[in-house]
Amino acid sequence: MATDTISACTGSSLLQPISEIINLPLDQVNFVVCQLFALLMAFWFRLYLHPSKTSPFIRHVVATLLGLYFALFCFGWYALHFLVQSGITYGIMILAGVEHIHKYCMLVALGYLSLCQITRVYVFDYGMYSADFTGPMMVITQKITSLAFEIHDGMARKEEQLTMNQKMLAIRRMPSLLEYFSYNCNFMGILAGPTCSYKDYIAFIEGTPYSHRDHEPSRKLKGSRHSEPSPNKEVIRKLAMCFLSLMLFLSVCKVFPVERNIDDDFIANTPFYAQVVYLYLSMLTTRPKYYFVWTLADAINNAAGFGFNGYHPDGTARWDLISNLRILDIEFATSFKMFLDNWNIQTSHWLKRVCYERCPYKTHSSHLLLSAMWHGAYPGYYLTFLTGIVVTLAARAVRHNVRSHFLGSPFHKLIAICYTSLPFVLLSDTGYFSSTLAVLCWPLALPVKRRHPREAEQHGPPEQRRAGAGHR
Repeated sequence: MATDTISACTGSSLLQPISEIINLPLDQVNFVVCQLFALLMAFWFRLYLHPSKTSPFIRHVVATLLGLYFALFCFGWYALHFLVQSGITYGIMILAGVEHIHKYCMLVALGYLSLCQITRVYVFDYGMYSADFTGPMMVITQKITSLAFEIHDGMARKEEQLTMNQKMLAIRRMPSLLEYFSYNCNFMGILAGPTCSYKDYIAFIEGTPYSHRDHEPSRKLKGSRHSEPSPNKEVIRKLAMCFLSLMLFLSVCKVFPVERNIDDDFIANTPFYAQVVYLYLSMLTTRPKYYFVWTLADAINNAAGFGFNGYHPDGTARWDLISNLRILDIEFATSFKMFLDNWNIQTSHWLKRVCYERCPYKTHSSHLLLSAMWHGAYPGYYLTFLTGIVVTLAARAVRHNVRSHFLGSPFHKLIAICYTSLPFVLLSDTGYFSSTLAVLCWPLALPVKRRHPREAEQHGPPEQRRAGAGHR
């Protein structure tokens, strides 16, 4: 029974021989092959279905049909959940008033996602860490809720109530059914995202990617407003990074299996300093898996012509509009916040837009709890983000009271990041870590020193500091 269920989750069995030859699970093989095929389709989409050659209607139809085909190939009939979730929330958008559309869509989309995650984890395959249909649903949930808030901003709130970013992304008309499904299920982002704003996606489809961003002084474009640089060099660079990440993960991850960190024999017979070194190495060799998936997804969007973000000061084109990570800034992060600011960037933007900027109380804790709920039902997710709350609050207390006396150790910062993210990877085996979580709480007992007015002025007004926050 369980075997049949897991087999159904993997979708097509066409690539089973390849799966057996390379000794990788079939669902992972299906995922990688579909992403590589999506890359080829992205080049074709940009060259032969360019906005100058065909209508937005055709581009929407082709992008949606290709996306649904990839979903069926990877996840079988479980891909119908994508249509059901999108269909229900679109009905809410049409029938509910714009005053409450954001609340209803958040409740229904997140509730439907959570129900699927709980069912998959606790009914079918608890502990199976392979690709599953709830991964794409997580990105679709981000898109559904982002769109609902953007419609609410554009049709139910006054202009003076909106921040600059909310004004730029606000939507003044209800999207059509085709536009809605194309945004949620297009082939470029159906399997691994990343999420993007509805306005950016529609502008890409219609061939006017800069019109709603022209008022941003920091994004002034060099040359013609409708200049369209080639993404080929950027795609090649990102594909090279994908190849290096994949080779590193496949060659090194088995040498430092992350599960060994909680092995009883390893803990009992290994000195503490060796455990700390192994923790760092095992997490270092785990991250390339995420680098591969997210960089490949970014390259697919760029190959289709989506993701252009203006120009660097030296005149080279930027293709990071929907990038999800900055690898060097992650690996050389000097603080927990810096690590988070460069990891899963689009999810960070989503949390900021739908929670951090709008939650009336305890915004930091609220958006981390929302992130834990969005990630899934495994206890490891909740331990990671609850630890993140404690680490961040402790860091604030230490920064106000202790930092002026001690600059800290880069080694300790790296170990703190590895310790916090380990349960995120292990997902279910969290007992070892929960017993030591209280150690992190001691700095919270420190009083928060008030800033001198001149120091507060240097750090800017509260609104400016809050708008610059980018946590997970």
